[in-house]
Amino acid sequence: MTPILEGIFGSRSAVQVLLFLEAYGSGHALRIANTYEVSVSPIQRQLRRLEMSGVLVSRLAGKTRLFEFNMRNPTVRNLRAFLAAELELTPEETLKKYYRQRQRPRRTGKRL
Repeated sequence: MTPILEGIFGSRSAVQVLLFLEAYGSGHALRIANTYEVSVSPIQRQLRRLEMSGVLVSRLAGKTRLFEFNMRNPTVRNLRAFLAAELELTPEETLKKYYRQRQRPRRTGKRL
């Protein structure tokens, strides 16, 4: 995370939420918190704040509330372009650690 992004968005947790959602498309609070190895409560607070402001929308998938960008908001398109540009400038080791985690389970019996 760069201090410039924290200054723009107001907090580290806001930057983490936005970059995570740009990289993966959707996510829930616990998964975002586990990815960055931080507490869940600041992530939940940012998700709620961003949803209240119209940047994010949420839906239930079973008992889990998934968040994603609100594409009906025209400002979000510009925000996503900015976040995508920031991800392109991110060092490779940081990309591997936070933004290229396996999403789907392996097939049963498949060798590593």
